[in-house]
Amino acid sequence: MRDGLPDYICACGRSYPPAAARWRCECGGPLDLAPVPLTWTPDLDDDTLWRYAGALVLPDLGLTLGEGLTPLIRATSDGEPGLLLKVEYASPTGSFKDRGAVMLVTLARLLGAGRVVADSSGNAGTAVAAYAARAGLRAEIFVPEGTSGKKLQQIRGHGAEVTVVQGSREDTAAAAAARVEETGAFYASHVYNPYFHDGVKTYALEIFERLGGTAPATLVLPAGNGTLVIGAYLGFAALRDAGLVERVPRIVAVQAERCAPVAAAYAAGEREVRPVRPGPTVAEGIAIAAPVRGPRVLEIVRETGGAVVTVTEDEIAAAHAALAARGLWVEPTGAVAYAAARRPLPGAAPGETVVAPLCGSGLKASL
Repeated sequence: MRDGLPDYICACGRSYPPAAARWRCECGGPLDLAPVPLTWTPDLDDDTLWRYAGALVLPDLGLTLGEGLTPLIRATSDGEPGLLLKVEYASPTGSFKDRGAVMLVTLARLLGAGRVVADSSGNAGTAVAAYAARAGLRAEIFVPEGTSGKKLQQIRGHGAEVTVVQGSREDTAAAAAARVEETGAFYASHVYNPYFHDGVKTYALEIFERLGGTAPATLVLPAGNGTLVIGAYLGFAALRDAGLVERVPRIVAVQAERCAPVAAAYAAGEREVRPVRPGPTVAEGIAIAAPVRGPRVLEIVRETGGAVVTVTEDEIAAAHAALAARGLWVEPTGAVAYAAARRPLPGAAPGETVVAPLCGSGLKASL
């Protein structure tokens, strides 16, 4: 532990104190955080993510753009009496990634970093750029070719340098990691840095508070790199361990049919996730052919009695249109969870409470 911050730990057994230069284990594996008991003392006068400061591993340094406390609304369509939608695109930069980005940039400040590097298909990069600007840190964001022009404009608008990588999402991550090694910058990775997941767990804490201190039966969550699946699980697991809920909700992870490595591993009963050759999909935000934390997503789904399902391009388009007809304008990736929630869910009973997120604003990308 360093300055009261929990250590990084790896499945191989190694552990490390937080440091700007440390972003993965010496074995090459991803890092998690040593468990910290949850203290449920929400500050009812704070309307940001820091309302749950007692449940977070980082101190509140005053860095905020007003993230958190996004609306939880009823889907209201016939045949969906128990479906609630969490409007994550109401976040300051237009996606749930703000929850993790504020934690990464807070950590970078605590560790004395002056520059951050991130790689992203758009939304995480936008969030890191915005919070870095707020904190007065320089930022360089790596994105794959084909990233929405609106997302690129937003990242540049926050003053970040943008590097477009000719290649896949995995090539983009490799280029960012190389720049980190080259410059010694803080790697603000939503994939590798587990402090990001600690911020995302507030998604679960808000649902718990809004439902009057209860948990829904099922969470339907998009899964690319798995950050929302992992963060939501951590939040409800912490509430369970504190005796505040009986169980973690069943988690149904959703992938686009044309890029579904986790779904393939789940269907085959495997523990590891093999890379796939992705096809073109409008769900660019979850088109991850080789997710580093895919095995963790599989563990979570199986532990909670959930499933991994896929949705077609036509289902995404239909869900996008249905949301728009109800006044909800999301980017195509933001319609993925709703597309799955419109169908009968594995293990779900009629009328039970189901929560799905609307992850990204339609002002960022469109069909």
